[in-house]
Amino acid sequence: MTTPAELLRSFARTRASLDGEEVTYWWSGDVYSWAPDEPYQRVFGFEGLNVSRLVEDAEAGPDAYQLLTREAAFYLDPVSREILETWQDLPVVHVWNDPANQKWRPFPIPTTDLGDQVCFSLEIPLAYPSPLPVAQYPVHSAGDTYKALELFQFFADRADLAGQAPSVPATMSWSRMSPWLPWMARGQRPGGLTFHCRGRKLGAYTEVPERTRAHIADHHPEFAHAPERWSEPNETSWTYFRKLNPPQG
Repeated sequence: MTTPAELLRSFARTRASLDGEEVTYWWSGDVYSWAPDEPYQRVFGFEGLNVSRLVEDAEAGPDAYQLLTREAAFYLDPVSREILETWQDLPVVHVWNDPANQKWRPFPIPTTDLGDQVCFSLEIPLAYPSPLPVAQYPVHSAGDTYKALELFQFFADRADLAGQAPSVPATMSWSRMSPWLPWMARGQRPGGLTFHCRGRKLGAYTEVPERTRAHIADHHPEFAHAPERWSEPNETSWTYFRKLNPPQG
């Protein structure tokens, strides 16, 4: 991993597969609330998956890729771990991001030597105009600017990366600091959420827990597979909420 292109290929084998085969990542964790003068609280469990396909982006030149993905995730009762339908008498809007695509070019991916393992770190601060402006969504919008921090870590064995397989086994962690979710109807109340999850690259989609596969099959079965081709824009929890609740007038 001495050049940006080699580093990207190693990361691509960890995050996806160079041969274009579908790769499923599954994760589980919890969501905590924070607000001034209030104790931190575990408000939800959280479980999700991402199904991806990596393809070469020939029009962008050598060592360029498109990561084609769909992502589903579910808010759980923090104790029973059952998928929630309501929370405090409000309907829960789960994560159905289709697509959640990325364009990859060689870039200096931060890595940490952990002895037998290599950790790839992605730290992504986000700040852009919110799809839910306060004037249109006073009850559901935390502000006119969406601000969040996404923190990913992917762990692969150094020995696997030294081989030639197009895909290597991997584990991951993910944390996110975000505003209140739109469906929580907290408006501009100070505070927000912290997501804390961990997971792994599965051998196949069939390794996703049966309960979760059944929920996807009953609601959006297309999320069992990655997209076939590039499309945009990406879906997010905020754009999906707007799609379900278009502005009035």
